[in-house]
Amino acid sequence: MTVPIPDADGHAVSPDAGALVVDRRSGKVGVVMRHVGTYVQLRPPRGGREWDVPPEDVRMPTPTEELSAKVAVANRRWGR
Repeated sequence: MTVPIPDADGHAVSPDAGALVVDRRSGKVGVVMRHVGTYVQLRPPRGGREWDVPPEDVRMPTPTEELSAKVAVANRRWGR
């Protein structure tokens, strides 16, 4: 089940696995891995341990947050 979350404009969207989102509690950007029970399970874009977030604490990233996460992944790929 995909849980609707608000985008930057407040519109409800349902992120699929692989989508970038932001954990409102910590400000961390994560990749949606799956929806488990009442939680959205996220993993850091560069890899690492997953964490659970209530759907009401997840939002879509701003363009700046999304670009920053993608650059971090690319830098890791190139050893920077």
